[in-house]
Amino acid sequence: MKKFFETLTNIWKIEELKNKILVTLGLLLVYRFGAQVSLPGIDTTKLQALSDQTDQGIGWLINVFTGGAFSQASVFALGIMPYISASIVVQLMGIAVPYLQKLQNDGESGRKKMNQITRWLTIGITLVQGPGYIYNLYKQLPSDAFILGFDSFSFLFSSVLILTTGTVFAMWLGEKITDKGIGNGISLLIMVGIIANLPQAFMQEFQSRMTENNGGPMMIVIEIIIWLLIIVSCIFLTMAVRKIAVQYARRSTAGEYDSTSIAGNRQWIPLKLNASGVMPIIFAQAIMFIPPAIAGLSTSESAQSIATTFGNVFGWEYNLVFALLIIIFTYFYTAITVPTNKMADDLKRSGGFIPGIRPGSDTADYLDRIMSLITFPGSLFLALIAIFPAIAVSLLGIQQGWAMFYGGTSLLILVSVAIDTIQQVNSYLLNKQYDGLMKSGKNRKAIA
Repeated sequence: MKKFFETLTNIWKIEELKNKILVTLGLLLVYRFGAQVSLPGIDTTKLQALSDQTDQGIGWLINVFTGGAFSQASVFALGIMPYISASIVVQLMGIAVPYLQKLQNDGESGRKKMNQITRWLTIGITLVQGPGYIYNLYKQLPSDAFILGFDSFSFLFSSVLILTTGTVFAMWLGEKITDKGIGNGISLLIMVGIIANLPQAFMQEFQSRMTENNGGPMMIVIEIIIWLLIIVSCIFLTMAVRKIAVQYARRSTAGEYDSTSIAGNRQWIPLKLNASGVMPIIFAQAIMFIPPAIAGLSTSESAQSIATTFGNVFGWEYNLVFALLIIIFTYFYTAITVPTNKMADDLKRSGGFIPGIRPGSDTADYLDRIMSLITFPGSLFLALIAIFPAIAVSLLGIQQGWAMFYGGTSLLILVSVAIDTIQQVNSYLLNKQYDGLMKSGKNRKAIA
């Protein structure tokens, strides 16, 4: 513990890093404050029905990613999710649209244009989702909850405008955190929203165990141990790589490759076990939202049965389809984000090769085969992590709110964002001749 506090002291000694951390915390505080500000024209004392909608299932998931703003009818009720949706759409369109493919290869200027397209698409998505959210308020809240009237056009127009502005402002906060602060701003906004729900979920589980003679303190300890083991598993899933040995031919003074020194320059290509991150889970959840939404438009018994089945995120039918979609999307997203042909071409141009494999198409086929082999266990593990909340509810009897932190998108986001932020802090510490957060925390000797 002493070494940990020494490391925190070292962080505070680096002026640039200290300022970045303070900026990050300040902007996150602004975001959390905005999540508590309700839309004008709504009686905040009548929001209980909306809170009940987000106690479990899909409503809970949406509320988690907005940091509780969804259930508060907040100006940030849509959160940063329209931006995430726009980013996914632009990324997928980059595969098929030649103009976007060209922008992806144009370096910094292309990246700026892609970001601008994403921002405009975010506004478009928000303008579509905003009226849907207001319609949900009309369905869930009593008519006297609307101060300006139940069907007031002024309320609809102003609310959609405010929701759109709130999303754009949240997007701006995330970009400012990335530019001026520490870590990825958008990811940090989502992580803060998830963490905001954690204390309440744990206290509900604690009260349930203690007041209903349902295991008592010992069961709480067991649950925490299982939770920590799952977090460790997620860390291994996030950081696990398959190293492919690569050798480079050295150039002689005449500019020719020296074959006698080939074996002396060895490096690695790290292929991640889970190269797709949490994207397969996000894609799968987006698909799982569609059946209940369509079935809800009909009043037939079969439609209502479908809506009930796919609306229960803890049911075995939902989780079976969910797991299969995650495995499929893991292969799909890995295929479009890990360009083995480009990797092989870059390796060939730089004079590198994989021992025993011919450069060019043979290297691309070899990398593709390795990726297929490691993606299979990675996709199975990812699917298991995603459906573990349902397992925790059915086998351990854990409260649904607390069980949602035993896996799925929320836990993977917490782990991946924490790892990314720690790595950035470590880079500052190491550059200033200090040991990183995972080290001893002592001042390192300056390199002569």
